[in-house]
Amino acid sequence: MQPLQRKQSLSTDFYQLSVSNAYYEQGMADDIAVFDLFIRRNPFEGGYTAFAGLENAISYLQNLNFDSDDISMLKSNHPELSDGFLKYLLNMRFTGELYSMREGDVVFPYEPLVRVKAPIIQAQIIETALLAIVNHETLIATKASRICASAQGDPVIDFGLRRAHGTEAGLNGSRAAIIGGCVGTSDVEAEHAFGVVSKGTISHAFVMSFQDEYTAFKAYCDLNPPNMTLLVDTYDTLRSGVPNAIKVFLELKEEGRLAESYGIRLDSGDLSYLSKKARVMLDEAGLSTAAIVASNDLDEQAIAQLKYDGARIDSWGVGTRMITAWGSPALGGVYKLARLDQGGVSYDKMKLSDDPYKMTNPGYKKVLRLFNKNSGKATADLVMLDHETLDTQKPLRIYHPFFTYKTRVVEGFYTEEMLQPVFIDGELVYGHIPLHEIQAYHKKQQGRFWEEVLRLNNPDEYHVDLSDALYDIKKEFLHNHNYTGASEG
Repeated sequence: MQPLQRKQSLSTDFYQLSVSNAYYEQGMADDIAVFDLFIRRNPFEGGYTAFAGLENAISYLQNLNFDSDDISMLKSNHPELSDGFLKYLLNMRFTGELYSMREGDVVFPYEPLVRVKAPIIQAQIIETALLAIVNHETLIATKASRICASAQGDPVIDFGLRRAHGTEAGLNGSRAAIIGGCVGTSDVEAEHAFGVVSKGTISHAFVMSFQDEYTAFKAYCDLNPPNMTLLVDTYDTLRSGVPNAIKVFLELKEEGRLAESYGIRLDSGDLSYLSKKARVMLDEAGLSTAAIVASNDLDEQAIAQLKYDGARIDSWGVGTRMITAWGSPALGGVYKLARLDQGGVSYDKMKLSDDPYKMTNPGYKKVLRLFNKNSGKATADLVMLDHETLDTQKPLRIYHPFFTYKTRVVEGFYTEEMLQPVFIDGELVYGHIPLHEIQAYHKKQQGRFWEEVLRLNNPDEYHVDLSDALYDIKKEFLHNHNYTGASEG
């Protein structure tokens, strides 16, 4: 059997092709569309989201093309697609522009994370893949960010590959987890792809394959001197595992072969109780430098509770609940038309809904982040029309995006533009950024927000407002369509 050869250009919903065929037949192929990719809520009932996925999105757009085999398949299975449209696909490459948040940025609902401006067929066909990439990696990066924050500076390692929704999800999830703050991953493919050295300990099967626990531990340490972290819960953690680990460590210490980095891993049971008891046992044996690693269905809430309980855990291996984004199975990012240029005339576009949270913001927009001059902390984001400017010397009144009676005045601030150019006229203008630099950037950005916005539970709402000019366009849409906010009976 031949291995499956993926064709990411075909990674699109069929309706993208059927509506694009209609665009082509209606003479709209040269119309220029502006789409915004954004989220409607932060995942995990949190106060922020960590943006990720840009590098994979770049790779997808650089390699977007339909070859003759693709066209033959579509022609055979979908006779409704016109020959003219299929010929258009055969010659299509991404020629538009894309602006994006930086990977690692702290972002919020209802602001463009990615802005695409391209011929409408191109902009339409790339929707599904962009959403799949950004939704997945942003979700995992956010989960990892929350988990690493709960660990309060302790190292966190991604152990998620075996529980990921497939190996591709595991690989991209590992990358996102590093962005969110993990210091390493168990995924060896991630080492190949991203240059992040893979990490791991030993398995229960390894321990069980020897006649006794001591022999297993001794054999492993003899053959793995840089990695002397022993899994101690195969039989009995406190009466067998920890004592046998101590015996091996003391022998190695006497021989002068004990690694600088060594310790035990707890993978089951009451991690708080076991870590405290194990710490006492290790310290009494003169092994105060031995680390205690914990795993076993951990997430940000479990780690926060263990920290509160005073558990003696030095680092954390997190798998299932990080790589599957436990608690928020999907990010729910959307990609909506905001403007259409036809025959030299620009038309702003807006989706209306009986649910105000599903309405979109029209126009070709940018995002400014406002920082307090005294504290350096972010105070609000402002979504504006791209041509607008902001006078930072004057007080600015900002409004809640839905409950506009809620207002406040911002003074003494400076701004930073959030959307950065990535593609211009189809040419990549954004340089590759090493993964460790993206991770450091995310940590730096977290430090620019008040703790109340970042906390795990019941966070303060960070304000994202619309400029007066943009809000006026939105109000005009509502007025012109006699919007009442409710369906007729």
